[in-house]
Amino acid sequence: MFPVNLLPLNKAEQSMAYSSAVSKLEQREIEKIFARLFSTDDGKKALAYLQVITFQRALNGSASDEQLRYTEGQRSLVATILRLIDRGRNG
Repeated sequence: MFPVNLLPLNKAEQSMAYSSAVSKLEQREIEKIFARLFSTDDGKKALAYLQVITFQRALNGSASDEQLRYTEGQRSLVATILRLIDRGRNG
């Protein structure tokens, strides 16, 4: 089973967090968890809110590079959640 208590991580743990491979069985379990979590009414509302504040948000032309990168990171995380949900339902 994958660890539930991941934060806070020290520097050595942080570097390992991205390099360690998740087994296919663990990945499949994570996908199913996301599908179950966001299939509830509250989960659907939370996901809709995340989509509104990320995908339906536009920055103006004077947005800084940092703002653009931050917003893109948020969008990437929500897109990852959506992919996990889809795989959990259809995989």
